[in-house]
Amino acid sequence: LSPVASLALKLTHHPAWVRSEHLQRINKSAHAKGHCSAAVPTKLKKKTMRLSSVAFLLLASQTAEAFTPASFVTKSNNVVSPLSMTHEGDGYTGPPGPPYSGPAVKPVLDSVKTPSDMKRLSMGELKQLANELRWEVLESVSKTGGHLSSSLGVNELTVALHYVFDMPEDDIIWDVSHQCYGHKILTGRRERMPSLRQLGGISGFCKRSESEYDSFGAGHSTTSISAAQGMSIAKSLLNKRKNNCIAVIGDGAITGGMAYEAMNSAGYLRSRMIVVLNDNGQVSLPTGTPSAGGTVPASQLSEYTSRLLVSKPFQDFRDFAKSFNKLLPEDIQNVNKRIDEYARGLATGGTLFEELGFYYVGPVDGHDLDNLIPILEKLRDSDSSKPVLLHLKTVKGYGYPPALQASDKMHGVAKFDLGTGAQIKGKSVAPSLTSIFANALIDQATEDRTIVGITAAMPGGTGMDIFGRRFPKRTYDVGIAEQHAVTMAAGMAAEGLKPFCCIYSTFLQRGYDQVVHDVATQNLPVRLILDRAGVVGNDGPTHHGCYDLAYLGCIPKLTIMSPSDEIELRNMIATMAKFDDGPSVCRYPRGTGYGADVLQDLFGYNLENGEIDAHAAEVLPIGKGRIIRGPGGFNANGQASRGKEKKDRVAILSIGTRLHESLLAANQAEEMDPTLGVTVADARFMKPLDVDLIRQLADDHSALITVEEGSIGGFGDHVLHFLSLDGLLDEGNLKFRPMVLPDKYFETATQYEQYEEAGLNAEHIRGTIMRLAKRVDVPVLEEA
Repeated sequence: LSPVASLALKLTHHPAWVRSEHLQRINKSAHAKGHCSAAVPTKLKKKTMRLSSVAFLLLASQTAEAFTPASFVTKSNNVVSPLSMTHEGDGYTGPPGPPYSGPAVKPVLDSVKTPSDMKRLSMGELKQLANELRWEVLESVSKTGGHLSSSLGVNELTVALHYVFDMPEDDIIWDVSHQCYGHKILTGRRERMPSLRQLGGISGFCKRSESEYDSFGAGHSTTSISAAQGMSIAKSLLNKRKNNCIAVIGDGAITGGMAYEAMNSAGYLRSRMIVVLNDNGQVSLPTGTPSAGGTVPASQLSEYTSRLLVSKPFQDFRDFAKSFNKLLPEDIQNVNKRIDEYARGLATGGTLFEELGFYYVGPVDGHDLDNLIPILEKLRDSDSSKPVLLHLKTVKGYGYPPALQASDKMHGVAKFDLGTGAQIKGKSVAPSLTSIFANALIDQATEDRTIVGITAAMPGGTGMDIFGRRFPKRTYDVGIAEQHAVTMAAGMAAEGLKPFCCIYSTFLQRGYDQVVHDVATQNLPVRLILDRAGVVGNDGPTHHGCYDLAYLGCIPKLTIMSPSDEIELRNMIATMAKFDDGPSVCRYPRGTGYGADVLQDLFGYNLENGEIDAHAAEVLPIGKGRIIRGPGGFNANGQASRGKEKKDRVAILSIGTRLHESLLAANQAEEMDPTLGVTVADARFMKPLDVDLIRQLADDHSALITVEEGSIGGFGDHVLHFLSLDGLLDEGNLKFRPMVLPDKYFETATQYEQYEEAGLNAEHIRGTIMRLAKRVDVPVLEEA
């Protein structure tokens, strides 16, 4: 092998015609050394020689691009373009646009009430169904908003899976499951799509309680392979008649470490399952924002999978080589095995998944039903218990030109005009809190070169895309890897940088041990920025940031703060930038600022020229809150007519943006009773608590109410714990009420509707004030 292989490898620096000439010499050399046994029939010899030529030539090509169909390769960064491999361009089949439009009627889709109705369809009808389904998704989401392009990208895959497999007996697990809209339509929920992500409607994700066809619920990423393996093991142990478990996971989700834990386990245990890798080159949201890694997808794995360029002929060669390999002498078996493994590793890198114990198939055009369905049928009918990874190349937003042209591929959209793709958004009087944070961090980073930003595949949602455009070399997108993000930030802090690790509140749950073990126990000054705190609206229970105050509040050495408005947010970012005594947390909700008018009229700010200074920031004293208004309002100076006696005085201690509702409630309560006096304070910090402020409020008022956008176990519990230990409840002259999110999951609705359901809007706070001040009668519940 050595002289032959060395000769082949030398060819990597020669033009193709030279390689062809030398290849003939390789074949002659192999024949002269007896590698083509006379015992092998002449016809088989020719096939063997021809296939060996392909193998050696693959060895001689550094990237194997010479043997890759031209449609698989583009010139841009040597990265495969999924669009270039599709069989119908961008997949749009309607009249030229804009305006864009789909079929006027959908006869095939109308005939499908459940997946079993698809079994009788011909290939032509399945293709028509796919087109009708795509436009059903588009029409539905244009009216409700939601995750659009992910469902469009797996449209043909959805049709193929439901045609080939038999749900609900077979299990299809959609990772994240924001791409499940087509799946919902095909499984009996078409009529409910107008209620998508609405109060009382269907979820935007898979939900086991919603349908027997939703095998496993999701919302977060990288869970599907583990769930599929568990289901496969259960089916085997329970001796179920069929064992088909399919996990559909994207190239973004597979960057998460849990995917490799699951594949390692599945390969080791030989769990029968199919992992469909939906590779669309969209790792982060959005992909392509400037960062330290450039503007390519934030994953070396994405680059790796983009080079898995095994065409169907090469796949045939591998299958055939394995079948005839045993006919050859043992030394030739070993040679061919080494050639096959090396050629596949050189050309495709497919050995990564195969080393984990999977049989790798692909890449396959994920929009080509003619090819996709037979492959899935073959995998379904296989008796092998070896797990399979089917690598599909797809295009996110496929079939809808406005999505293909958008920088974020129209991943998550508001209601939009179907003909143009233009989204219908209400005008806001103030910028988003996310953008305010990003610009505040830019201001701090301009003065301090040690400040860096980290995101886990959510640059758009966390504001790191804004920061990255200003400081690309100080912006780090690690992919969907929150655990890694937190510990990497700890390493940076240990060497003297000031990392701002920006993660949604709900996603930090995935990096909890790292916060405890790698950050807090070592007292490293990592700055954790938690966007989407509190309820988030239409994404529902998997995305609420309800629990951070509870799960972080119990960790020693953390400093935890929460701004009440946009000015306080800027102040807290400046405070964190200067705070090096330990780890710190700033959490704020999804939404916008209030604008200058509200800040002056309701919050009592004295703004110069009535405008917010977009660059002003104050470093706050750690652990100190503030009183916003006393009895009678912030300009009343404690009006003598209000709250003359302690029993007529009530205090509200708020943390976070429920301060707005608390101030409205105080004004309303005082309007209802001229003798009632309400004080409203902003705690700012949960850890450390402002104990002096709490003592002052407890001494001066007959009742104290805490208000927060968090679950049981958070801020209110910390305040109650202090009141109890400090003896402020011993005399029985202080009433205390914590107002928190109830102990339940809040389904899809608007944020206002969710806070209404939680009892945390102004009217509910006002009601609590009036009851504690004995201004209303509280009905006594009698036993039935």
